[in-house]
Amino acid sequence: MPEFHPVLLARIDKPDSTSLAGYQADGGYAALKKALAMSADDVQKMVKDSGLRGRGGAGFSAGAKWSFLPKNHLGPIYLAVNADESEPGTFNNRILMEEDPHQLLEGIAITCHAIRSHTAYIYLRYEYGRSYRVLDAAIRECYASGILGKNILGTGFNLDVYLHRGAGAYICGEETGLIESLEGKRAWPRIKPPYPAIEGLFRRPTIVNNVETLCCVTHIIQRGVEWFKSIGVPPDPNNKRDVGSYGPKLYCISGHVNKPCCVELPLGVTARELIDTHGGGVWKGRKAKAVVPGGISMGFLSASELDTPLDFEGPGRAGCLGLGTAAVVVIDDHTSMVDVLYNCCRFMAHESCGQCTPCREGTDWSTRILDRIRHGKGRLEDIDLLLEVANSMGIIPGTTICGLADGAAWPVKNALTKFRGEFEEYIRAGRRSVKPADELMAAH
Repeated sequence: MPEFHPVLLARIDKPDSTSLAGYQADGGYAALKKALAMSADDVQKMVKDSGLRGRGGAGFSAGAKWSFLPKNHLGPIYLAVNADESEPGTFNNRILMEEDPHQLLEGIAITCHAIRSHTAYIYLRYEYGRSYRVLDAAIRECYASGILGKNILGTGFNLDVYLHRGAGAYICGEETGLIESLEGKRAWPRIKPPYPAIEGLFRRPTIVNNVETLCCVTHIIQRGVEWFKSIGVPPDPNNKRDVGSYGPKLYCISGHVNKPCCVELPLGVTARELIDTHGGGVWKGRKAKAVVPGGISMGFLSASELDTPLDFEGPGRAGCLGLGTAAVVVIDDHTSMVDVLYNCCRFMAHESCGQCTPCREGTDWSTRILDRIRHGKGRLEDIDLLLEVANSMGIIPGTTICGLADGAAWPVKNALTKFRGEFEEYIRAGRRSVKPADELMAAH
């Protein structure tokens, strides 16, 4: 890979990385000044032409999403910033917010200008206490310096930014669940259509973008479309649905590695390179059995698939749901996939909002079946039963309102397809992951 110089993480090691003075000394808010001198339509076009795709999981074109807003709407139009970051193994947004908050605030201001919004809400994961304090201080600095509020930088553009702390619910990562929570209601995702761009927060047009996506907007305006498209992976000419995977990406590396970290690289790096070069290799001299490419809802790559490029198309070709949040979690060859899948299902059952029966019941039954297997009481037919439950859940079979059920079912389908032999051997041997002492503790 040619030498790559980080831009999203370029400032995080500086002693004054969180201050307005430090950010401006490094050229901060020059992109905002440039954007405010352009028309909103021109900024939208620039972002759309760059090929920027959302970094929150779905990978949808950011510029295309902005273009769905109704034309000549009298307002208000809202920007909701998804800073919930509740996908297991994901911590890239936290680093951006805690170490370079003004990069995010500049991206928010540029985006609000582009979509003709004068109000932005940052929906922040409640557990991110330091993120809240750093962002709150940065927002106060911006108001005091005329970068937020009325008549920003003397251009006549007005913008207010509010911090809203969530309540620790995974479902709030789904954009309509986030909107419901912002309105003070239970975070039950909405039926779509209408989509948030037409009827979102307070039933007004709303754009929902995540933190990393908005930070990319800052650099697209400052450095240009050609710069952004020079990084990453162009479209596959043999796949009409592939629109390319452009720009830098923050990859989180955790699990059974020697050096858990967050690294910025061009889209398309392989899982093997992330593990060996940046994660310091698999810990304790072991080998990788499986790798989660982008959060547990994406499924698993097997050891033979570690050279899969982690762009927006690569994981799908290897049977995963997608790139997701690019949170790479490594599972070593001493770890039972039965235990791994049980932990995934237990998490999803806990986080299901319960609105849709297939998700509410399917996640619970998957957890119960796997728990029985872990207690040495599994049956071979349980494998097909788990697959039947998983295949009955989600938007893809058309049984639920939001995609959490797909994210809950995919690891089940994926693990049982790629590691079925291990599950069968586990059941035949009557193995137990839970010791009798553990059962006694659970009973109390």
